[in-house]
Formats: sequence, structure tokens, C-alpha cells
Amino acid sequence: MSTPDAAPVALIVHAHPEPQSFSTAQMATAAQALREAGYRVDILDLYAEKWSPILDRHEFGPLEGHFKPQAEQMRAVKDGTLDAAVRDHLDRLLAADLLVLSFPLWWFSLPAILKGWIDRVFVMGGVFGGDHGTFEDGALVGKRAMLLLTTGGVSESFQTGGTLGPLNDFLFHIHRGMLEFVGFQVLDPVVTHAPVRMTAQARAAALEAVGRSVGRAARDGRPVTR
Repeated sequence: MSTPDAAPVALIVHAHPEPQSFSTAQMATAAQALREAGYRVDILDLYAEKWSPILDRHEFGPLEGHFKPQAEQMRAVKDGTLDAAVRDHLDRLLAADLLVLSFPLWWFSLPAILKGWIDRVFVMGGVFGGDHGTFEDGALVGKRAMLLLTTGGVSESFQTGGTLGPLNDFLFHIHRGMLEFVGFQVLDPVVTHAPVRMTAQARAAALEAVGRSVGRAARDGRPVTR
């Protein structure tokens, strides 16, 4: 958590393979809105960094017997032997007051590269477990998180009675099972529906709306509604 005299820190973790995509433009718009709201913005572009989403035994020291990922994470945190890239990302996560996960909704969930970031960086012993609990006892209590996403379907599809059903039903496992689980207060998501179907003018208007929504969320911090 930042000190009272320092600017709060927002960490944006972005997951889209195309630098010219609407999702990437949306992320850049959100970053600018956060800066204007007084945040220092740190951006992790997972595709640009060629982040490996795979949690396996090779990022740990020599092992005997079966590989137990969370047990090895706990040991690596205790021994100070976490993989260097994981340690860097974990330190940046712990330094942030606000976490923003930026992504396109693929198969009603996170892209694999972003889910793999959660697998590797939300380490047991670092953000939960060990000296920490879960939920109100998680290491990230007092910090906030929000989702910034795009969908392929139009907004009407994600309403009650729509073709797909309420969007928050699909986001629940992220909100509750990942973010709240480690202590975050989760804010309402900022969503642009079906930008691929928009005109250039409509996309420009959508980006303006994203900037307003992110800035308002950064200032007001309204928890997600269920």
C-alpha cells in the first residue's frame, strides 16, 4: 500500500496478442484515466513480455518425488528462491493499490496467458497461505481490483433472459475465486461489448466512455454488485 504522501499505484496486467486491437487501445485509455486520477501506472503487457503461463517443476529447484505446485511455491517464498520473473511480478503486485486485469473475454473467461499469470504470481505463501489466510485474511486486504474487458457478444446477449445470460455470472469465478480469495475489494468491471461490430466513430465514443468509467471507479471505488 502506498504511503499517504505518495501517489497510489495502479498495476495493469494486459493480455491481448494484437498491439493495434481495441482491447489494447482500451487498456491505454484506462491507463491515461488512472494517471489523470492521480495514480502512478505500472503496465505488464504479457504478450509483449512473452510471459510463460505454464506453472511447472522447472521453475523451482531440484525436487524429489511428486511435484506439488503450491508446496513448492511456499518453499520458494520462504527460501527466497522464487523464479526471478515471478518474483518481479509479485513485487509489483504487492506494491499496487489497484490491480486492473485487461483482457478480451475468451470462452467466457480469461485468456490462457492471463490465467497462467494468476497461477504463477498469486503464489501460496505470498498472497495467501503461510502467514496469510484467504478472503478477509488474504495478503491483499485493503487493496482493490477491477476487470477491464471486451466481449464478442452484444450487451443484450449478456442480460438476464439474453442468449448468453448475465455477464457477472461468467465473471464470478474471477471476482470471487481469484481476486476476493486473496483479499482484494473487487470493483465493478468496465466492459465494452462487441467493439468488432462498431463503426470507427462508435469505437471512439466507447473509448471515451471507458476513460470516464475507469476514472470514476478509481475515485469512488464502488464494490462489484452481484
